[in-house]
Amino acid sequence: MEITLDKHTENQASVKITLNEADYQPKVDAKLKDYAKKANIKGFRPGKAPVGIVKKMYGTSVLVEEINTILSEELNNYLKAQSFRILGEPLPEIEDADAIDWKNQKTFDFTYRIGFVEDVQVQVDASLAATAYEIELDEKTIQDTITNLREQNGEKVDAEASAEGDSLKGVLKAVNGEFEEEVSFELSAVNEKSLKKFLGLKVGDIVEFDPSKTISANLAETFNVSEEDVAKLAGPCTLIVEKISRTQPVELNQEFFDRAFGPGVVSTEEEFEAKVKELLAENYNRELRVFADEELKKTLLAQANIQLPEEFLKEWLIRSNEGKVSTEEVEREYPAYARQLSWSLISNAIAKANDIQATHEEVLARTRAMIREQMGMYGMSEQIEQYMDTFVDNYLKEKEGNNYMQMLTSIQNDKVLDFVREKAEAATEVVTVEKFKSMLEN
Repeated sequence: MEITLDKHTENQASVKITLNEADYQPKVDAKLKDYAKKANIKGFRPGKAPVGIVKKMYGTSVLVEEINTILSEELNNYLKAQSFRILGEPLPEIEDADAIDWKNQKTFDFTYRIGFVEDVQVQVDASLAATAYEIELDEKTIQDTITNLREQNGEKVDAEASAEGDSLKGVLKAVNGEFEEEVSFELSAVNEKSLKKFLGLKVGDIVEFDPSKTISANLAETFNVSEEDVAKLAGPCTLIVEKISRTQPVELNQEFFDRAFGPGVVSTEEEFEAKVKELLAENYNRELRVFADEELKKTLLAQANIQLPEEFLKEWLIRSNEGKVSTEEVEREYPAYARQLSWSLISNAIAKANDIQATHEEVLARTRAMIREQMGMYGMSEQIEQYMDTFVDNYLKEKEGNNYMQMLTSIQNDKVLDFVREKAEAATEVVTVEKFKSMLEN
């Protein structure tokens, strides 16, 4: 047997495996003898058929099976022994395989194309630019959140005259068309320039407007009509107001406090505001952590400057998905795939060099926390603890264990980023909500 490597570029190569008769024939003969002992062939007693008959019937299929087994083992062992990191899976040269004469050939040549990267080098020290962020909440953000909570839990009441934040119900009719339908819509969907004409309306009033120029949101969703009907709303329309609804914010009382945060968690307006502030800070700081993670990843990606075998990986994605994805889809999604793959290589390199690992106990703990958060959203937090172990076990076993591996990888990535921040001596920057919003836009 002979295995040779031919590097075409810095990240693509071909592996050629040559099998001689001595490499495979003993295994083929042994398999045929085993077949003969078990074969039930017409004209012969079970297990008594001559090996020659068995070879004639099954020889080619056994030969193909054994050679494929040898190829798989030898190729895997050879690639594991290399210093570079294999990406995707080896791609066999289909043209070469189609030209094989299985019945007459004695020597077989097989060629596989591979994509790889050499060792990933990342310098993790104080020279690395890294920043951690912490939110500074202003009073307006806190009060706006409280107002939103009160309105979300409030009730709809009829209003005499329309105002900002109200919703209107009435008959919408195209002036020069056939459309006429009863609709309801929020005034928040009206653009700022046109809003004035919708304020101060009373039941029975008629307002004329062009929906396409007045409504800033999606017309079909705003009026709850089909896309076909939207086409009929081109041009001037009239709305005969039938009803004006306004949300009456809920009272700041114990019933609302209990509904918002659970029985007895807060009991005064001051405690309620403090709890809102605490949760707001937690949410914003969580989002800031995600933002900081992405910024740090960008820095590490730029420093490592990994050159992926793009052409190879695109072909591998198409072939490995067996027609489930198109060339156009791969082209469109490849940049995101390449970035994630590069980050995975960097994270694994840092973890390996610094003995960073995620433990089984950490996987269980994070899964429990995730389930508690999800169930808590539906008001089930108190009922789930007695079944928690079952929920965790079922989740981690789903998708043939992929959920477990994804959780393990997520924890390791977080540990790697924490390690990098520590080594980079990341400074903490306090930012306002407005500053954070501007950071997201850049």
